[in-house]
Order: sequence, then C-alpha cells, then structure tokens
Amino acid sequence: VVLDYSPASLALVREQARARGLTVHLVQADALAMPFRDGAFAVVFHQGLLEHFRDPMPLLRENTRVTRRGGRVVVDVPQTVHLYTLMKKMLIAIDRWFAGWETQFTPGALERRLREAGLTVRRTYGDWMVPGLAYRVLRELLKRGTGVRLPLEPRGPGWWEHGWRAWRAWLSHRRWALYTCHVIGTVAERP
Repeated sequence: VVLDYSPASLALVREQARARGLTVHLVQADALAMPFRDGAFAVVFHQGLLEHFRDPMPLLRENTRVTRRGGRVVVDVPQTVHLYTLMKKMLIAIDRWFAGWETQFTPGALERRLREAGLTVRRTYGDWMVPGLAYRVLRELLKRGTGVRLPLEPRGPGWWEHGWRAWRAWLSHRRWALYTCHVIGTVAERP
C-alpha cells in the first residue's frame, strides 16, 4: 500500500510498479488522517517525509494508530550533525533548496519523538552518502559550469570498495557513528 497526497507522485509509483510487474495498492490521502482502521498494518515506513512537518507528532501519532500491536514503524530522516545538513540549511535560507522547508533530527531526538508517539524504540541505524558529498557537489558544479557530466556513481578499485564495506560494517555497530551519517532511521514497535 502506497499513500501519497499527490496524484503525480502516485502516478510515478504506478509506472514503476508496472515496469517491475508489481501489484501496488495506491491511496491518495493525507498522511495526517489516513483512511485505514486502527492497527491495519504490520509495518508503516516513510522516508523523506517527517522532516517536512514543523510539528512531527501528529504524523507519528497517526503512524502509531494504523500500526498493529507488535508491528513496526520505520522512519528515515536527515541527520543533524552533517555537512550535508549545513549545506541544505544555507540553500533553504536563500530559497534554493529543491525540497522546500525541512528540518533534521539527531538520533536521540528522533527516538524521543517516537517514544512520545507511544512506540518502543528497537534500534536506530544510519547510512552514509555514497558517493560522498564532495563528489556530488563537484559533479553538479561541472555539469552546470562546463556541461561535463561525471557518472552518478563512480567505480573505484575493488580493494577500495571492499575496504569501504568493511569500514561501514564496523561503524554500523557504534552509536557515535550515527553522527557521521547523513541519514538516520529508527525502528520502533507498537506495544
């Protein structure tokens, strides 16, 4: 089930589902008043949504309402302590950010919000920007300034990619490493 307020967004999901041979139930509705019964879903997931609400609690409470007991709510958001966030804030200030207004969360702040919504936090995770921010900025500057197009995801030597995967695996088990990620998420359970 995919819920979105925008018919254009749902049309994109429909096209992608058809191209992959998937069956998806599309619902055009407001995420703050979902047309589903209490406890309708085992898993509720959203990415790139919570950060656009000045008050995230109504959305999180609605997520809790439609999640069955023992079910999971999974929320991905931008992380506060990252160079990406600083760049985003500067672009928002000069009205040049592509996604409009948005905020971000620290791991502790996201966990607190989910607890306030009546959920039990099970784990918080993070992910790193690949390719990195410096490469992405360089790629965009070259494209706009000179028309030179770098690949979206450059391939490095095999030893580099293997080393990066091993480093990420080691970091993924350290709470402090969440503050090096540009995106974090929390898995919470409805008691």
